[in-house]
Amino acid sequence: MRQSHKAVAVLRVLCVHSVLAIGLTAQAQPGIAELDPVFFPPENPFSEEKRVLGKILFWDEQLSSDNTTSCGTCHIPAAGGTDPRIANNPGIDGMQNTLDDIRGSFGIVKSDSNDDYAVDATFNLMRQITGRSANSVINATFADNIFWDGRATSQFIDPETGAVAIASGGALESQVVGPPVSDVEMAHISRDWSEITKKMDSARPLALATDLTPDQAAAIAASPTYAELFEDAFGDPAITARRIAFAIATYERTLVSDESPWDDFVAGNTNALTPGQRQGWTIFQTARCDSCHTPPLFSDNQFRAIGVRPVEWDTGRMEVTGLFEDRGKFKTPGLRNSGLKRHFMHAGTFTTMNLAVGFYVGGPLFPENIDPFMAAVNLNAGQVPPLADFIANGLTDARVANETFPFDRPTLRSELPPNPMLIGPGSDNGSGFIPPMVAVTPPNLGNEGFKLGTTGMADGTTVSLYVSSTAPVMGAITPDSVEGPFVATTGVGVAASVTAHLPIPDNALLDGSTVFYQWVIDATGARSPVAAARLFCGTGTCSTPCLADTNHDGLVTPADFSAWVSAFNTAAPECDQNGDGSCTPADFSAWVANFNAGC
Repeated sequence: MRQSHKAVAVLRVLCVHSVLAIGLTAQAQPGIAELDPVFFPPENPFSEEKRVLGKILFWDEQLSSDNTTSCGTCHIPAAGGTDPRIANNPGIDGMQNTLDDIRGSFGIVKSDSNDDYAVDATFNLMRQITGRSANSVINATFADNIFWDGRATSQFIDPETGAVAIASGGALESQVVGPPVSDVEMAHISRDWSEITKKMDSARPLALATDLTPDQAAAIAASPTYAELFEDAFGDPAITARRIAFAIATYERTLVSDESPWDDFVAGNTNALTPGQRQGWTIFQTARCDSCHTPPLFSDNQFRAIGVRPVEWDTGRMEVTGLFEDRGKFKTPGLRNSGLKRHFMHAGTFTTMNLAVGFYVGGPLFPENIDPFMAAVNLNAGQVPPLADFIANGLTDARVANETFPFDRPTLRSELPPNPMLIGPGSDNGSGFIPPMVAVTPPNLGNEGFKLGTTGMADGTTVSLYVSSTAPVMGAITPDSVEGPFVATTGVGVAASVTAHLPIPDNALLDGSTVFYQWVIDATGARSPVAAARLFCGTGTCSTPCLADTNHDGLVTPADFSAWVSAFNTAAPECDQNGDGSCTPADFSAWVANFNAGC
């Protein structure tokens, strides 16, 4: 089977290179350049096995410390390779709905170096939000420096060894290794790559996703572990930060968008653009938009200050270079597929294309360090609609909008209905305070990082977590067991909080079962809302259950006998030890046999 998979992979290599060659070398209208050939650094040459591994890793939410965020979460193709979610960062004043607000991306709930929840001064125990909008990953391969401020450089440094892994042309690799250790985007505080690689070594590839793409599904079917996928791509099963970066960057280099109506138009099809869009294309050139948004990429990949926001709100490129003359400069974004975006500019300042284009009619709002090219822009209000139509529709690639290959993707767990799901408002039990329930980590089998949290009580308050297999009645659960008591502490946060770490066994017997959780303040009896966690196996196959381990603690001990008796008395699934689908006294003999056999 592995040989067959490799044979298919060889064919796919030829197909990918053919697609790229056709897309990047089509005859263009005289005077219009074509996109450069895609460059693969010699240290990281293309292979199909590496590309599909990168595509799997890019969309795997398990790459984050709490299993809630993948690289792709903030880079959805149908949103032009950016983030379609509406997330509002209050900006430097810390106040929502003021002028300095930023439309960023949701990250993770803040957690300390022990992966305990840590109350954030701005976001409490809600998801943190980034301080800039997500730039598009599509066509990012053509940039020498990536991110709005260009901090991901052409020279790629291995974050584990400190050695130069790519001398030049490795900006994508440099970008890849940032978010997984960012304590806003994907990581708890002080997370390092040794922790990440260890986690991925035991994770089932794309276990949290559904609707896998054909190439992802085929690769995982043939090589169902990350160790095998890394062996396919690199020759041995070692999982390292460098290899993760190499694989994801290889995938990203195939995300080339060059099949818009404009591409057809400049290739000679005069009907590819509507009359209004042709008018917009003319305005685009005569108004000097192409000075910075240079075709065919529609970006010059330079850093410019255009006066959208005061420099002191975000100094941009100066944060990287330290040069005063770079204050307030940000990378010129590519305009391809920008009609799919929900907001524009580095802070998401404008929410429609007309507003973003109309900004250039009046000129800079904040003139400090303005780029000289801004004075050359010559645009009037009447030209905005056709110009916006050209950018929004004439530069949109249907493959991106429809998420077809190479822009196809799986459905993320975060896009599905919430699990755990919160039930009821909770109860203050006369105390005036209802403890919140923080339940964002998906309850997939084998998730060693499953955790629940609460906050809002005084430092030193003791709290217990009730756990039950029975649904709540009148908003309260009757516990099968109690975790704790826990003591609320401030730790690195600004307020006291509690975290319960509850590893979920990788046991197929638990697939589809629901566990109910509720925080209870010991002194007052106040109860949080109930978290109903429906355990699921996800993509791949859960571990074969150890039938004798009836208490699911990972061990086979005499304590499992008591657990089996309890299961027999309640007709719980663990009672069935002989696999006949029923719970009878015959299962006792079967349990003894399973116990003696061990696991």
